Amino acid sequence: MTAAERLTDLLRLGQNAAVVIHDPSNMFYLTEGYTGEGLVYISSARKVIVTDFRYTEQAERQAPGFEVIMTEKGRNANQVLGELVRDGKITEIRAETNYLPVDDFEKIRAAVGEEVSCVSLAEAPQKLRQIKTPREVMAIRKACKITSEAFQAILPKIRDGMTEKELQIELDFTMLRLGAERLAFDTIIASGENGSLPHAIPGDRVIRRGDMITMDFGAKVGNYCADMTRTVAFGQPSDEMRKIYDTVLRAQTMCEDALAAGKNCFDIDKLARDYIDARGYAGRFGHGLGHSVGIDIHEEPRLSTLCHETLKAGIVITVEPGIYVPGLGGVRIENTCLVKENGSEALTTADKQLIIL
Repeated sequence: MTAAERLTDLLRLGQNAAVVIHDPSNMFYLTEGYTGEGLVYISSARKVIVTDFRYTEQAERQAPGFEVIMTEKGRNANQVLGELVRDGKITEIRAETNYLPVDDFEKIRAAVGEEVSCVSLAEAPQKLRQIKTPREVMAIRKACKITSEAFQAILPKIRDGMTEKELQIELDFTMLRLGAERLAFDTIIASGENGSLPHAIPGDRVIRRGDMITMDFGAKVGNYCADMTRTVAFGQPSDEMRKIYDTVLRAQTMCEDALAAGKNCFDIDKLARDYIDARGYAGRFGHGLGHSVGIDIHEEPRLSTLCHETLKAGIVITVEPGIYVPGLGGVRIENTCLVKENGSEALTTADKQLIIL
């Protein structure tokens, strides 16, 4: 069954209903390959990509199971959508109200006519995307392999006097050289006191002996993401930073070991949070324990205090506890993991033990 068929099955889409997709990640998922612009229209009778001249040949190559209609001057994507709705005698359109700006949604309503109801798709494609197919897991596994190899390759290049930005450039280039098609997200490099910033932006700070260096990065392969964080010591760390590292490592390992189908996301997050609090760092772990990974770097479900969903086999999710102390620094350790029926598998495989350079 194709992704488009799974969606129509999930929605129980009748003959007079259709789906219109604008989110590029959902377009790629439902067409199983299209990475251009435009919109995707799916009904029980037709599967169509509507795009302009720049992407028509690309759409035909990447999504051979879809009809491709090219827009032109005086006939934009919404006008083509209106034609498809009228030709198919569609009375209900389900649109991505979570993604579309209000003005764009109103343009769709105007294009299809007042007699057609426009309702929310309620993130149905994202729900399908939670469980990865073997093909998707293969792509994520490859991205994770490149990410892990890049970490090992970058360690000998870290030197006294290097800036965070220089390290970021070296790491990004290494991932691309090893086979990444692009980066999954902007690489984070945080050294010394900047380690207390969970989403630090690499800058001109010079890496010095005694610093802890947090590196959060990931490759993208086949349009699927990897996500890994490692914190290393550049020279001997202080006793306090060693304690922080040991605490984060223990929390990360406990939670990764606890991952399995049937477990509750909230409970896994609580396991890390309670342990970190008990070690004297209450309030210093202020983000969720993890997030699902796939076409987008942040997907659902999440390991957090706000998510009570049950994990299922086939979900790919990160486990990334951290401790952040302003003025001192921080530590985060993260693996991307595949949830299985009786446990999990870490897809990012670089060593988690403290490395002192």
